[in-house]
Amino acid sequence: MKHIGYIVLVAVALLMSCAGAKKENGSADEQKTDVYKVKLEAPEGRAIAAFAEGCFWCSEHIFEAVVGVDSAVSGYAGGMTTDPTYERVNTETTGHAETVLVYYDPSVIDYAELTKVFFTSHDPTTPDQQGPDRGNSYRSILFYTTPQELDVAVKAKEEFNNSGMYSNPIVTEIKPLDAFYRAEQYHQDYIEHNPYSPYVLGVSLPRFEKFKRAYKGQLK
Repeated sequence: MKHIGYIVLVAVALLMSCAGAKKENGSADEQKTDVYKVKLEAPEGRAIAAFAEGCFWCSEHIFEAVVGVDSAVSGYAGGMTTDPTYERVNTETTGHAETVLVYYDPSVIDYAELTKVFFTSHDPTTPDQQGPDRGNSYRSILFYTTPQELDVAVKAKEEFNNSGMYSNPIVTEIKPLDAFYRAEQYHQDYIEHNPYSPYVLGVSLPRFEKFKRAYKGQLK
């Protein structure tokens, strides 16, 4: 009976979008007051990088599992508006994508290795979609902050495009990280705080397990 219940739970999760789960968890007051622009500066001895690859709940969980990564913050980047609350981003009119800002130790892991985490942890061939989530806020974006990172990003996209890993061409955008807005508090470390959420059980954790099987780098 437990197995049957779990199968039903997974089926429900697959029919439910990440957007629907978020609407249920966040209040209107949080969405109006909780978002702020993050200063794009890393602490001494650390570096930052940003990646958009679908629902940021799982992206955050994935990057934080990688050796050398201190933390990942869920937020919004890549768009035009300066007040990207979740409600506004969900209209698919702000240009922002769900993004994680990664703080890492460059003496342990570099930006090139983080691009491998990025390409290994989602499907970069589906325009404006990851799994059950659809819309330009779920598109694939590789952000860079320096000319050197731009070169690395372009090379990584080309290498993965030619790797034979995917049956379709990679559609990942490569964009400068001009601004990053920290998302509402209820999004932060969502999987840790909501391990039995239907979406987490049916979508986020299976994606995480798939990543762990595919990634060749070091995990915590």
